[in-house]
Amino acid sequence: MTETSGNSSGPSLESRVGFKVEGSAQAEGSGPLTPTSLNWEPPACWYEPYWKAEDFKTFMEAQWSIHESVGGRAEDLADDKDRYKEGHPYKDFNADKNGDGMWWVGVENQDMGDDPAAGACTRDPFWVNNGEAPDVPQAIDTETLAGLAYQQTKVPDTEISSAPQGKSTVNLPTWVWLDKAIFGTISVTADLPGTGLWATTTAKPVSLHIEPGTDDAETYPSSGECAINDDGSIGEPYARGKAEKTPPCGVRYLRSSGDDSYELKATLTWEISWKGAGNTAGALPTGTFATTTEVPVQEIQSVNR
Repeated sequence: MTETSGNSSGPSLESRVGFKVEGSAQAEGSGPLTPTSLNWEPPACWYEPYWKAEDFKTFMEAQWSIHESVGGRAEDLADDKDRYKEGHPYKDFNADKNGDGMWWVGVENQDMGDDPAAGACTRDPFWVNNGEAPDVPQAIDTETLAGLAYQQTKVPDTEISSAPQGKSTVNLPTWVWLDKAIFGTISVTADLPGTGLWATTTAKPVSLHIEPGTDDAETYPSSGECAINDDGSIGEPYARGKAEKTPPCGVRYLRSSGDDSYELKATLTWEISWKGAGNTAGALPTGTFATTTEVPVQEIQSVNR
């Protein structure tokens, strides 16, 4: 196997990896997670099985024909023909092994085209027999697929419910909660057809972090980290008679916002795990998704709710 940096695969090829989404993330306003780890990012490029022997032969010969028809120099194709057709190291594109293996090629992550790392998989197409795993860095595996599934995981907008509605009041708690019906688990399966390779990531909401948008405020709990309840909800809905009680999740503003409002930021943290073909499994960095809510705060000391 020869490692080179040519462009024998011709035009840029799109990966055959497909995705299937299950869960509650299809609503308008859903968006991708932001990984909490600064040292992790989805795979920018990888190598995957792409061509059967006869298909690769047809593709390459068509590319050579186009090159020659526009007056390209024969010497520009000499290395390719030597490599794939004339036995150094492959003879006639391995056509005699059709069905016994695949030609593997480098592909780019289409969602990371601006990342320099997307162009790093420059190895020429190489042959791998059926049942063998290529000893090549960045060859696709279940962990690669898990990373791609993570990238395609989109979660609902963190649209909190709060009370009182309209304006909050200085020194009285503002209750914050999330409905359990909205924030269920979300699964994304990435698979490579015809290979048996697949991986499924599962995103599960675990906590809500609230930031009042001003230093003149106190959060409940004091950390601002509202844990998820046993039933999948976060916080507790406000009900009449709770105006002066302490909410399990909320904020108390200590100063009026005047003619303006405070930006209450709500960040939901999602725990991500994955499992894949061959009993593979693991964890990925937790992800977050944040939104802000405008909260006007009035100065009066009491209010009927």
